[in-house]
Amino acid sequence: MERVKNMTANHSISVYNEIGKLKSVLVHCPGEEVENIVPDYLRKLLFDEIVYLDQAQREHNQFTDILRGEGVEVVYLTDLMAEVLEEPKVREEFLKQFMEEAKITTAGLQEALMEFFSVYSPKELVRKCISGVRKEELKHVKPKALGDMVKNPYPFYMDPIPNMYFQRDPFASIGNGISLNVMANETRNRETLFAQYIFNYHPRFKNVPRWYNRDKTHPIEGGDILVLSDKVIAVGISQRTDPIAIERMAHKLLSSDQSFQTVLAFDIPKTRAYMHLDTVFTMVDYDQFTIYPGIEAPLDVYSISKGKNNELHIRYEHEDLTTILKEHLGVSAVNLIRCGDGDSIAAGREQWSDGSNTLAISPGKVACYNRNHITNAALRRNGIEVLEFDSYELSRGRGGPRCMSMPILREGL
Repeated sequence: MERVKNMTANHSISVYNEIGKLKSVLVHCPGEEVENIVPDYLRKLLFDEIVYLDQAQREHNQFTDILRGEGVEVVYLTDLMAEVLEEPKVREEFLKQFMEEAKITTAGLQEALMEFFSVYSPKELVRKCISGVRKEELKHVKPKALGDMVKNPYPFYMDPIPNMYFQRDPFASIGNGISLNVMANETRNRETLFAQYIFNYHPRFKNVPRWYNRDKTHPIEGGDILVLSDKVIAVGISQRTDPIAIERMAHKLLSSDQSFQTVLAFDIPKTRAYMHLDTVFTMVDYDQFTIYPGIEAPLDVYSISKGKNNELHIRYEHEDLTTILKEHLGVSAVNLIRCGDGDSIAAGREQWSDGSNTLAISPGKVACYNRNHITNAALRRNGIEVLEFDSYELSRGRGGPRCMSMPILREGL
């Protein structure tokens, strides 16, 4: 494992496990974008409820205070992007691509938006691109095409990106590289554009390998990717991650000089409640996991490893989940701590508010929403230290502490 520890010192990305001491993490504190969620467009923006911004920000600050208290460097997406956009040519390139991907293609609206954005500082520009542009904010759009003239009751010229506070999904740190993801829903695809510019232009992240790229055809999202060890990756075949994407990412990763040997593909039910693998299964210690019991019985697992002639060897894993995990992680026993602690009603309720979505800060120490008190008590009974924070509003977006954080550096085990 010494080789992995050395990688931590030499690379801007180094994540070879789920539980090693967290050293640096990327987040985004929710902003005005969540106040642009209105009832008529809830489902389009992938929300079930309206979020109260002030309380959501207080809760997010509690979360980041916990991380800093544990010695974690907290890096904000808006700060990284602001530094990237200090360069005028990059700023112009980003805005043109951002508008194109927001389906702003008429010359009149493009010109009006470029003028509108021209007065913004780099950080203000990033925040505004995330929060969206209401029609009432552009007083004069000089018509240059039919699309500029046609009346449309839709309230935005540029949609908000309210899911941005779930930084787990747009890219995933794997080893010393990343998967720059393709999102399953069009409303989230612009989130990955920020990661593209950070990894293309930010000096901290030069020459980071990519195991997948956002120009691919099949979706994969970071909430489905768990780095269980320096040899094993788990990826969910889910509502938002396609098996073809998993296979393509596995081929590139396993053909590289990285230490990974196996990708375990977990085929989980395709429902809104279980949108990603990490909403039903996360690692909390060397040999302990929290799991939503509703996925155990129908769960199929496939192992992908490097075969002959640079081809992949794929096989169905016939054993139960604990046996599969023991075999691939090389541990003598595996303990599954169930969301809801054996109570099916509590399990359903607490899974809905991300009771199984823990963020490991170090082995046996996790950050959790305080509302999932039954699951948290079960974690503590199994020797896990639980650091809780409020979750009245953040949980309305259907994501928990792991969903809100993308590790950049973790210590090797």
